[in-house]
Amino acid sequence: MMPAARESLLDAAYTALARRPWSAVRMVDVAAAAGVSRQTLYNEFGSKEGLARALVRREADGYLAGVERALALPADARERLTATAEWTASAARENALVKAMLTGCWSERLPAPTLSAVPSSSAVPAQRRADGPLPSPGDFVAAVRDRAVAALSAPGTPRADTAPGTPRADTAELARTCELIVRLALSCVAAPPGEGGVAELVRVTLHRQPV
Repeated sequence: MMPAARESLLDAAYTALARRPWSAVRMVDVAAAAGVSRQTLYNEFGSKEGLARALVRREADGYLAGVERALALPADARERLTATAEWTASAARENALVKAMLTGCWSERLPAPTLSAVPSSSAVPAQRRADGPLPSPGDFVAAVRDRAVAALSAPGTPRADTAPGTPRADTAELARTCELIVRLALSCVAAPPGEGGVAELVRVTLHRQPV
């Protein structure tokens, strides 16, 4: 199957999930919405569980791609971290699967595939990847932290506007700061902040932090 057809099936599944609980989503309806046969759907994903894993994997990848975009902004380190935190909060607000993955709180409306790998006999490379381990909240913290450290320690990254004489963070300090911001963003997912929003909390937290 062409990748575009797989994406169409995942789009159809995502749309169906927005309208009804996962338990009420039928494979035949997903196939019909994507314009393929039910057998084609099963050939691609293997089962409804396989479809759920593939959907979760895609939304996880989409979230991390957004992190990469935020960290690549032409801005200093603090603004990039702020953008990453804002993206985390907005992605979770707009996407129930992303929120569930980041918090570990899966509502009864959502699929809740086991995070460990499952046996896979699929001939589809994308499905074999989906059948592998899925990220836990802790995995996301580590993934975003490590991406942030790599982006912010790259040569040419603009220096944040720190107090005179403040040294640039070493790698360990930068990793601690990045993890702190990721965890702050996740706390905003669980308990949305009030006036000023995520950006204000991050800026206050980063005040005088060497980054």
